[in-house]
Amino acid sequence: QVHLVESGGGSVQAGGSLRPSCAASEYTYSSICMGWFLQAPGKDREAVAFISTAGDFTYYADSVKGRVTISTDNAKNMAYLQMNSLKPEAPATYYCAAAQPTIMCFVKLHLRKSIDWGQGTQVPVSS
Repeated sequence: QVHLVESGGGSVQAGGSLRPSCAASEYTYSSICMGWFLQAPGKDREAVAFISTAGDFTYYADSVKGRVTISTDNAKNMAYLQMNSLKPEAPATYYCAAAQPTIMCFVKLHLRKSIDWGQGTQVPVSS
């Protein structure tokens, strides 16, 4: 089981930027996939972006393409989500997730099957 801890959330103004981070530990395989999900109050958790630490393969939801960049620092076991041009909306919680091994990991993340979750970090965007 991968242990995940998010940080770097916080209040930001519309149009601003934020880069939450996720520290991963206790994973079994040398390469894993990590992802970020967004959950607004009263709504389902939705996928934002995924990345594989084996080759930097990425996935982005259509709604965030061009505004969001997912990256990892494999030496530090960290994943980041650079978010730009944030829109004013109700406070949302960003969750980090991980799937291992990398085979079919994006499928696992899409399906939310056999993945591990962090505790979430809240990002309220004010207008």
